[in-house]
Amino acid sequence: MTASTLCRTAAKSRIAAVCAVAVAGTLLLTACGDQTDGGSTKAGGDTAGNTAPLFGKLPEKYQKSGVIKVGTNAEYAPMESVENGKIVGVDPDLAEALGKQLGVKFEFTSGSFDGLITALNTGRHDIAMSSITDNKQRQEGLDDKGKKLGKGVDFVDYFLAGTAVYTKKGNPEGIKSIEDLCGKVAAVQRGTTYEEALKKQSAACTDGGKKAVKIESFENDTEAQTRVKSGGAVAGVNDYPVAVDLARKAGGGKDFEVVGEQVDAGPFGIAVNKDNTELRDVLKEAVDAIIADGSYKKVLDKWGAGTGAIDKAAVNGGK
Repeated sequence: MTASTLCRTAAKSRIAAVCAVAVAGTLLLTACGDQTDGGSTKAGGDTAGNTAPLFGKLPEKYQKSGVIKVGTNAEYAPMESVENGKIVGVDPDLAEALGKQLGVKFEFTSGSFDGLITALNTGRHDIAMSSITDNKQRQEGLDDKGKKLGKGVDFVDYFLAGTAVYTKKGNPEGIKSIEDLCGKVAAVQRGTTYEEALKKQSAACTDGGKKAVKIESFENDTEAQTRVKSGGAVAGVNDYPVAVDLARKAGGGKDFEVVGEQVDAGPFGIAVNKDNTELRDVLKEAVDAIIADGSYKKVLDKWGAGTGAIDKAAVNGGK
């Protein structure tokens, strides 16, 4: 969520299941802290007599529990969303594939996107996997003005996405790129890197003698989409794979369209507490393993997210 611009950014930037197997598990409702009603989805295998390739490299805590707790924001199809009481999408299906390598279950719980890293660092989750753009700001725990907010997190990069602009179907304002948003209303999800991309563009507008972008930030992406659909905003900004999926599915493909090309492509990463280096390193091995065995490609192809494929995992590869 490029918040992975791709950050959701993706780009927002933020910029979509293993052998077409649906994620197993049941929906667990939550109502604590920053959590919203969401679901818990499990993947993996039994820890007794575990013969999974990377099980022996996991920290003992996870070998004993057989579970890795995952924080996500399941409002971001095709990356993660709730269908029929289950969290489904690219990230849950990749987690299922990772679970087969590690021999444990990945248990997803949905909460607000801008609270995921805080929840991770307070111990509510073991990892956060939610189309989070890996960048230096998040790695170092900085706000958008460079002020230190916390210790930051490490990332295991597993996907590549950029920022995209989408409009109401028919593009009534003739928007061709993010540069065309000067002086206009644009909708975006709060706390994402694509929100930062809009702020950056707004500054470029004023520096060039034009009016600033009128940015409307919402708690979740669905609200931003509604604003665009109603005509209250001329465009929305989102991760590229999410924008493409939205344009293809919303209203049977009659509600939105993507304009221009994706920009500022960067990595999505699995966020891990900086003190949990053992888990971070074995997750990197697991990502490389599913790339090598082909299950990674099958997940992305299933969700139409093949353009975001990477050849090799990286730790803190975002800039």
